[in-house]
Amino acid sequence: MNQNELHKRIADKQPNICQVYCYKDNKAVYSDEWNKYKKDDTCHIMSATKSVIALLIGIAIDKGFINSIDEKVLTFFPDYQIKRGEKTIQDITIKHLLTMKAPYKCKGDPWTKVCSSEDWTKASLDLLGGRKGLTDEFNYQTVCLHILSGILYKATAMLTVDFTNKYLFEPIGVKTHNNYYAESAEEHKHFTMCKEPKTNIWFGDPIGIATSGYGLCLSAADMAKIGLLCLNEGKYNNKQIISSEWIKEVFKVTHKCDEKFGNMSYGYLWWIIDEKKEIYSAVGNSGNVIYINKQKNIVISVSSYFKPTIFDRVEFIREYIEPLVDKH
Repeated sequence: MNQNELHKRIADKQPNICQVYCYKDNKAVYSDEWNKYKKDDTCHIMSATKSVIALLIGIAIDKGFINSIDEKVLTFFPDYQIKRGEKTIQDITIKHLLTMKAPYKCKGDPWTKVCSSEDWTKASLDLLGGRKGLTDEFNYQTVCLHILSGILYKATAMLTVDFTNKYLFEPIGVKTHNNYYAESAEEHKHFTMCKEPKTNIWFGDPIGIATSGYGLCLSAADMAKIGLLCLNEGKYNNKQIISSEWIKEVFKVTHKCDEKFGNMSYGYLWWIIDEKKEIYSAVGNSGNVIYINKQKNIVISVSSYFKPTIFDRVEFIREYIEPLVDKH
């Protein structure tokens, strides 16, 4: 399949794709756009935001803001009032959040409860813990993962977006991002579901702390730079941005998922597609993907506007885009 054939196939079979950007052997070898998107436009990358947060936690550890992922969550919130009878929350660590092993007193994502509050970190902490204790159960969460941004804020005294601009985006050449806050539920919904290009923004709560589970807007070119950083074990243009030890840790299997999650494995907020072949992905709803094939030295990123229940994007990348990139 050549580039023209791939362009047509995406337009026909994966119509919500907006941009694709690819590296092979550290060189940009292929990019394309659809749906009137330009190369610099951004999309809401949905849950792929989580994978960026994992990198930020690593940077915070590298810089000495956080001692280790074994630190207890409540260490960062000494003024938090623990609810009567609650015992589990005291034992929950950063690692539990990074691996989706943290227990919550809710089923599913409590969007209304958290997003209608004035302090999303506190509202999420109120849902953390429960009577079952630490069960090591895989419990995929999005909205309550806001706690990780809250920890970054407490540890660094910097808003998430400012910390990210200084220590991640600027060093790898991603444009400066700004906070974005939705004043109403309707505006929040519009941000998520709108098909139009976004700007360089990161969705946040009323006090300016960016969301951890979703909300970051990037172009496919931006996403590919993040993938390239990970492919090269934390180096970008021969400068160490994140320690290689952290990148290796991020891609270690912490849980093998079932069919609900495509039988993939999970690391630290990154999906492990094939452990032996060293294939890893950041995956967001609507098919927003950063795909890294370490053995082939390939990075492929795909940005997409909102379309629910896109479950085949990684497979599409592997079947159609990767063979084209691999020829270069």
